[in-house]
Amino acid sequence: MLPADLTAKLEQLKKNLTELESILVAYSGGVDSSLLLKVASTTPVKVLAVTAASPTYPQAEIEAATRLARELGVQHMVINTNEMDNPEFCANPPERCYHCKKELFATLQELAREHGLKAIVDGANADDRSDFRPGSQAAREYGVKSPLQEAGLTKDDIRQLARHLGLPNWDKPSMACLSSRIPYGQAITAEKLKQVAAAEDYLRQFGIKEIRVRHHGTIARIEVNPSAFALLIDSKVRANLVNYFHTLGFTYITMDLEGFRSGSMNAVLNK
Repeated sequence: MLPADLTAKLEQLKKNLTELESILVAYSGGVDSSLLLKVASTTPVKVLAVTAASPTYPQAEIEAATRLARELGVQHMVINTNEMDNPEFCANPPERCYHCKKELFATLQELAREHGLKAIVDGANADDRSDFRPGSQAAREYGVKSPLQEAGLTKDDIRQLARHLGLPNWDKPSMACLSSRIPYGQAITAEKLKQVAAAEDYLRQFGIKEIRVRHHGTIARIEVNPSAFALLIDSKVRANLVNYFHTLGFTYITMDLEGFRSGSMNAVLNK
């Protein structure tokens, strides 16, 4: 049984979605947008889920999002976005996400018109209000709605609801785009994104769920939960890891003793 307050939030979410009548869901396959899509699929609302594919997002994530959309029985499209062609994005300023989301929402707006859909919705939640989210400015400019946020659903609420509703990715770690691994002010390139993607894929073979490999030029800074430290510094594992990271082009391989933390690159910003 769900707590009464969470049941009320779920009902509010359904009400908000139903009032929109027809929606295009900006669907990444993460737990937030997956819950949004799941709940929308239980309402009379006409739904189209759209996933953006680009070098900044791992292909495995696109494939997982596609499988789940198929399981939910909703119409789903994968589109290609071209943020890597935008010099303002590739320069990697603190407002990088604004430039990415601006292109995405412009594309989604056109798609919504083509399919006769009245609203674009994203998976922003109530916790996002207290985080540094430049992409939210782009959402406001394009009139994108955030039904989870409007219903007061926090990240913990969303995971609890996703589990209750049987979503297989209810405990999936947050997956920011690969450009977030590169320090602000250092150019985003396809080569760097490939290095990061390959490095993180390698670490996942050890069953580690929360991983970030931060790209500091010739230095790879590995962020994992402290519980995984012992595994990675095992002599054989460490030797193989170092050798593999060298083949990717990293000269120095380090482990961050503070451990995994989402958005750690924001620590340099003047809040």
